[in-house]
Amino acid sequence: MIELRRSEERGHANHGWLDSYHSFSFADYYDPRHMGFGPLRVINEDRVDGGAGFGAHGHRDMEIISYVLDGELAHKDNMGNGSVIRPGDVQRMSAGRGIMHSEFNHAKDRRTHFLQIWIEPNQFGIAPGYEEKRFDESAKRGQLCLIASSDARDGSVTIHQDASVYAGLFDGNESAVLKLAAGRRTYIHVARGELTVNGTVLRAGDALKAVDETHITLEKGCAAEVLVFDLPA
Repeated sequence: MIELRRSEERGHANHGWLDSYHSFSFADYYDPRHMGFGPLRVINEDRVDGGAGFGAHGHRDMEIISYVLDGELAHKDNMGNGSVIRPGDVQRMSAGRGIMHSEFNHAKDRRTHFLQIWIEPNQFGIAPGYEEKRFDESAKRGQLCLIASSDARDGSVTIHQDASVYAGLFDGNESAVLKLAAGRRTYIHVARGELTVNGTVLRAGDALKAVDETHITLEKGCAAEVLVFDLPA
């Protein structure tokens, strides 16, 4: 079974300094039909103005992945950690039993465009922590690159959930096939560009939910960047 959701069907909030689209119910956007997909709870597409950002705020018991599409994102937390991530970087924050952090775009002349992803963990009350890895364009070009997994395989960041997250870049004749195990569900989110997934054309912001499919085929891309989530039922 495959279900299509177009970009314009997402929730939207424009706060001036922040322009945000919500794939699932978040903050003031509530839709009981879109509360998440398995443990995948949030995909927010955020554009943050230069010199602006999210002040100190708290999280707990959530695996949070930041994926930068353009610009840069600086973070600090109450454990003394701090770094700046840019396109190609993937940051995983395990909020665990509780963490306070902030996120800012310090480049005053450039917007930051990024995806923030929340995945519900299968372990609760763990010590909070961060991990960052870089995945160059060559690792994603014309293929699906594993960027997050439960066991850190293939150099991916580790998340506390039986889930795998892939990123890929597709143009022209480039294509990839992801075989799916029985009883799994898959979420495909197009971050930008256009490509065809199992015969359906998707454009930036569009998504497909797939349940009990044997495989996912990505092809006919046009400057496409895509994230694929292999999730438990």
